[in-house]
Amino acid sequence: MPAYMIARIHVTDMTRYAEYMKITPGIISRFGGRFIARDGESVTLEGPEEADRVVLIEFPSLSAAEDFYHSEEYRQTKILREGAATAQFFAIDGVL
Repeated sequence: MPAYMIARIHVTDMTRYAEYMKITPGIISRFGGRFIARDGESVTLEGPEEADRVVLIEFPSLSAAEDFYHSEEYRQTKILREGAATAQFFAIDGVL
């Protein structure tokens, strides 16, 4: 069953964050993930205005999403994001 990782990212230093963005797509791909949406135009339909970067990634399973996030490769890459952004990541099972 597919799973979806949602990330809400508050970027404070785009120059440094850009380095992180160069590396993560390859790692995500190695875990079977693919971007569904990443920081495109959005419209807040209810609740507080969403001003952060929003990313949606599909993985083949919830365990694949967890494997990606906890991988040594991503752990090392995540260091590039430190001091350049704060983030919330979570994953949820999709439906068949």
